[in-house]
Amino acid sequence: MPARTRLSDLLNLLYSTEVATKTSNRLIELASQFSGAAQQHQNIPIKNNGNGAMLITYADTIRDNDMEPLLALTQFLNQQIGDAIQSVHLLPFYPSSSDDGFAVTDYRRVDHHIGNWQQVAELSQHYDLMFDLVINHCSREHLWFADFIGGRDPGKGYFITLPEGSDTSAVVRPRSSPLISDVQTYAGIRHVWTTFSADQVDLDFSNPEVLVELISILFFYIQRGCGLIRLDAVAFLWKRLGSNCMSLPETHVVVKILRLLVEIAGHQTILITETNVPHEENISYYGNGDETHGVYQFSLAPLLLYSYTFGDASALTRWAQQLAPPPSGCFALNFMASHDGIGLRPLEGLIDDSGVDALVEKMHERGAFSSMRDIGNGTQRPYEINISLFSAFGGTRQSLPAYLGAHALLLAFQGMPGLYIHSLLASRNDLAKVEETGRTRSINRGTLQLKALEADLAKADSVRSQVLDFLTRALRRRTEQPAFALSADQQVLTVAPTLVAFKRKSREQTILVVASVVPNTQELTADLLEIDPGDYQCELHQRDVAIDPTLTLNAYQVYWLNLTNASP
Repeated sequence: MPARTRLSDLLNLLYSTEVATKTSNRLIELASQFSGAAQQHQNIPIKNNGNGAMLITYADTIRDNDMEPLLALTQFLNQQIGDAIQSVHLLPFYPSSSDDGFAVTDYRRVDHHIGNWQQVAELSQHYDLMFDLVINHCSREHLWFADFIGGRDPGKGYFITLPEGSDTSAVVRPRSSPLISDVQTYAGIRHVWTTFSADQVDLDFSNPEVLVELISILFFYIQRGCGLIRLDAVAFLWKRLGSNCMSLPETHVVVKILRLLVEIAGHQTILITETNVPHEENISYYGNGDETHGVYQFSLAPLLLYSYTFGDASALTRWAQQLAPPPSGCFALNFMASHDGIGLRPLEGLIDDSGVDALVEKMHERGAFSSMRDIGNGTQRPYEINISLFSAFGGTRQSLPAYLGAHALLLAFQGMPGLYIHSLLASRNDLAKVEETGRTRSINRGTLQLKALEADLAKADSVRSQVLDFLTRALRRRTEQPAFALSADQQVLTVAPTLVAFKRKSREQTILVVASVVPNTQELTADLLEIDPGDYQCELHQRDVAIDPTLTLNAYQVYWLNLTNASP
């Protein structure tokens, strides 16, 4: 079916026939204006079925008194990371009024405290960049909202208003703050939808002008050199009273429209949906291979943490065994930590409430906070755990074997690994930052002084140095393994509750990944691993491992055993 026809059909699912036709013509014209404006992004793994990785960071995490944060970040990456990673997710670097960048006041500017577009372009010469399209909401301080208050175009129709007393009890919430906020406008009090906070006002996509505006911003980002786009909080995009307002069919239609327009414009840009929801709902954003290119693998992060916290990988193994391969041309972004907390909704159906409560309690012992969400009838459940990943594993030198082992396991899973900068640097809980901002998420969003960081990394025995050295070496070794390509098969074995084992297979190579999640020594036989006894090269540690006929794993040991050229 011609792309124009597909676009018209999709828009007809959202708007009246007349509105859909006019909107289709405008969007086709917009795509033609931005056609060919993007760079060719060669490092993005999905484009060449590669096995690269992504770093997740705020643009101002690295600070230096002598240069702007974007320049400090670029210097740190060039000198300390190099080609260990291929892509960088620059969390929102736009002017913002709150939520560390996610209450955007101007989508088309770089916050002058951070740097400028030229510095973004310079970073893109070394790494493929992912920008956030904060699509669900904008700041109350955005000019659109000023228009809304004053009853002026274009913003007067950009936001969702409800009659007083509207029944919103069916709406699924990620927060316990009020869903509806009262706003004084020139026309009197209006009641606006605010999913995340009173400062973040939801946009109304039932107005096609909003869709056109956000697509224009999407193309602007592509023009500015990003190779990947993260669709922030997209699951909340479309609202319909009486429904849970989560991942509604219209939301999926919007994602399809975004992808189709990127293709019509002839760009290689990759779309990734950020949907912190249970697994089946999360992967529904693949559609039939016609929606997002990538989804965040949200269940993996809390399952890994649970496995290493309690020495029981049973739930992780069961979940991994039922994973279906993503559609052709699609992938999962695997991560253990990000700028947000560790989401708990993705454990629904995988770990029972008592297990989740036990995990939350253990993390509280290690300095964590937990945010809550309303589930109805005045009841609340933990929504996410706020803690730095290194502190979640114990936060001491004695925690390193488990911490590094969990990362070695993460890097082997099918998909693209994403590592948060504070995890890469073994940062501990930043309680001073929490006290400064009053926000629990700040515990894992601190800033680092470049010179002090470089001095710490220069010490071979520092925790930061050991973690960064191990992970950058592991990342580079990962890129050398064809079996870790995005499309390489994954076959998960059942061995023991204290172990995770799976095979990754490409045409050129098969690697057996075996990981212990406990601090004691274990042995398992070759037949349990479905291999023959012999000598195998461990690609992680670059040494031979003998299985004759048992394999010994020390505390939190991880092997990447190359089965392709084994010696019997």
